[in-house]
Amino acid sequence: MRGFSKAIITGNLTRDPELRTTTSGSNVCSFSVAVNRTYKGADGENKEDVSYIDCVAWGKLGEVISNYAKKGSGVLVSGRLSQRSFEGKDGVKRSRTEIVAEDFNFIGTNPTSRDGGSSSYSSSASTSSEEAPVDIPTDIPEGEVDLSEIPF
Repeated sequence: MRGFSKAIITGNLTRDPELRTTTSGSNVCSFSVAVNRTYKGADGENKEDVSYIDCVAWGKLGEVISNYAKKGSGVLVSGRLSQRSFEGKDGVKRSRTEIVAEDFNFIGTNPTSRDGGSSSYSSSASTSSEEAPVDIPTDIPEGEVDLSEIPF
């Protein structure tokens, strides 16, 4: 049986994205997303939990993220999970699980326009020589999303 890996998260960037170029000339952008969750504890009180998810985006998608996203930006990231192992500077073997972004959406503010809204970018190959952002609805309310209102 063939495996399947897909992750979708929404949250805020914890730091400005970092764009690097590999020795082979490929661009890769690293960033981290804080995902907030509210739940009821055993005592019936609302509790908050935050997860910090590392993400990477390759090529043109990474360039777009690096150019337009900044610390605090609201984002939706979709991609595959990847786990890699490496040896740290101290010689200790470490592993990291991260999302390799395939699609990226700015949430709340469209960084490429002055009238607000959201924008979507994808790492999918385009048949034209220039990639254009996909328009998505701009009437999405600002502020926190109440996760208890989502029906699944």
